[in-house]
Amino acid sequence: MQLTIIGAGAIGGTIGAHMIRAGHDVLLCDADPAHVDAINRHGLSIEGPVENFTVPARAVSPGDLPERLQHAAIAVKSHHTDAAAELVRDRLAPDGYLVSFQNGLTADRLAAAVGAERLLVSFVNFGADVLAPGRIMQGNVGTFRVGEPAGGEITPRVRELVAALPYAEATGNIMGFLWGKEAYGAMLYAGAVSDLSIADSLEAPEWRPLMLAIAREVLAQAPVKPEAFDGFDPGDLEGSLDRLVTFNRNSAKSHSGIYRDLMVRRRKTEVDDLLHDLAGPLTTYTGELIRAIERGERTCEVANLRLLAAYERAERLGRPLDAVVTLFPAPSRAPEGPLHGVPVAVKDMIDIAGHPRGNGNPWSMRTEPAAADAPVVQALRAAGADVFAATSLLEYAAGAVHPEVREAMNPYDPRRTAGGSSGGSAALVGAGVCPVALGTDTGGSIRLPAHYCATVGFKPSHGALPLDGVEPLAPTLDHVGLLACDIATATTVFSALTGARPVTRAGAGIRVGVLPGQVDRVEVQPDVAAAVRQAVDTLRGAGCTVVEVDGSVFDELDTAFPPILLYEAWQEHGARVGADPGHYGPETLRLLRSGSEVGEADYRKALALRERLLPAAAEVYAGIDVLLTPAAPFVAPATTPPVDTPEGAAEGMFTGVYNLTGAPALVLPCGWSADGLPIGLQLSSPPGTDMDLLAVAAHVEAAIAVDVRRPASI
Repeated sequence: MQLTIIGAGAIGGTIGAHMIRAGHDVLLCDADPAHVDAINRHGLSIEGPVENFTVPARAVSPGDLPERLQHAAIAVKSHHTDAAAELVRDRLAPDGYLVSFQNGLTADRLAAAVGAERLLVSFVNFGADVLAPGRIMQGNVGTFRVGEPAGGEITPRVRELVAALPYAEATGNIMGFLWGKEAYGAMLYAGAVSDLSIADSLEAPEWRPLMLAIAREVLAQAPVKPEAFDGFDPGDLEGSLDRLVTFNRNSAKSHSGIYRDLMVRRRKTEVDDLLHDLAGPLTTYTGELIRAIERGERTCEVANLRLLAAYERAERLGRPLDAVVTLFPAPSRAPEGPLHGVPVAVKDMIDIAGHPRGNGNPWSMRTEPAAADAPVVQALRAAGADVFAATSLLEYAAGAVHPEVREAMNPYDPRRTAGGSSGGSAALVGAGVCPVALGTDTGGSIRLPAHYCATVGFKPSHGALPLDGVEPLAPTLDHVGLLACDIATATTVFSALTGARPVTRAGAGIRVGVLPGQVDRVEVQPDVAAAVRQAVDTLRGAGCTVVEVDGSVFDELDTAFPPILLYEAWQEHGARVGADPGHYGPETLRLLRSGSEVGEADYRKALALRERLLPAAAEVYAGIDVLLTPAAPFVAPATTPPVDTPEGAAEGMFTGVYNLTGAPALVLPCGWSADGLPIGLQLSSPPGTDMDLLAVAAHVEAAIAVDVRRPASI
């Protein structure tokens, strides 16, 4: 057979060399002059574990192709398809045909150049790489199928071609093989953003949900029945991963061609064609990461795979909980730092460049995007974190849901709220989507969702994390803080954001203060009281000294909270309430309007009361390391009660005082209710002792050692 192969690289060169050795008349065409010259001078060599041989061969550059081609094959990368098709368009003999040896869905583009009736399509799954000009490594013998693009009958010309090709077989469903390869190829693309081998990226349990999800995403788009090959079976994706690991471990080709294009050859990949052919979020996130690597903004490393896995969990777990507002493809970040590659979500009232500050409000979500990151987001990126998601919240962090914006629900019971107002951040961390998220806290809006969602919720000292670029509610009470999977993560992130060094603290001798009668209050549910009591008993048994302290000053201080909150919220929102009340949901509107009833004199009186009581509040900590209280009186309710209702006031009865004092306070899990809902306890310490609080909290967390439970949403 006479065949001209356009693209004499890994696939085209391997096929051509085998055909030449079998006695066929093969002309090779390649755009690399060094490759063409080496083939003409020294022949074409195939090396590796399959065979080692060299054949004399003829090679030309595209400009030297003969005017007439009886049979032609295209084996170029898919993004070079159009240029290769133009070379063939007017050269193909009237009774000749063109065959594709390509990855990807290029049949329509080739048919446009030569006519559908003169096109054959093949599926090639060799593991091969160009080692040097004139030298190709063949790593394995994979599946090779040839068929008519329309499917159905196996025609004489297919049989003729199959007889001439190495390892080839005919098929009546060639597009089914190509769609199977699209799914497998999407997994290879995902793995290629790391520096792991193909086998390692497919084998590690950490990446398996991602690999399965991206394959399913592609297969769901197939217009034909996808076919199995080389261990990949569309009907058994779980088993496919094990078989593909074995197949690739037995191949001399350890990394995909995408990875080699990115890191070895430093050239354009086929990613644009991947994104053109396929829809779906995971292929899009993968493609955008590859584009970022092509631009030099990233390098192939496991951190990219960790980010892709976070995207997969956000789609699978976060979106059903209504915790996700937006996911950001290939977010910009420093190439290294203490938070290198840590996926971080951000509450959607903190500025993220290019994204509107949504505020849990449908009108705000349609405003102009932020021109720059808030300083706290800038600090995350500078530390190497991947700011990958904006999370949902209660409207303007004011304690109520806008009717047109769905409330974030609880990963441990999706029929219940994740809490507010930082519920989306808590839900993502609680569901295991990401290890940490930013939230804000004006009266408990970080700590209450942490209690509901079995996460750590850390409200630092007032001003420890900057409020610039953050939607204000009540500025003297507002805090930026963290929702985290554990104390160690909260400590690492807070240290990276502030430059404060973690504190080393011995566990023995920690003095824990408790306020007498707190767990006996009528608002506290029995399960919550029992869990907090058990935690205190456990700490005693672990060598902590537990002492009762007089916290009556907190009760007096709490009376200042409503007038300060309401007055300051009215100052922030009053003008818009008057001009456009329809901007707000009814519950938020009611709360804000109640702020108009607080006069400046009452506000100044509340501020003066706070100022007068702060020294006495600081004295509560004399002789203790931390103060321990319940986080909230009840477990997650069906929905967040508005702050100006009796239920809302009860919800924040243990948290709001630390917004008044500005003292650091955190919530960590301490137990479970009878129906499996999380329960947290709260620790606080004097203002400015954030790292000391985190150090003590780490010992408390270890001593309590709450059993880890799988969220219902997983």
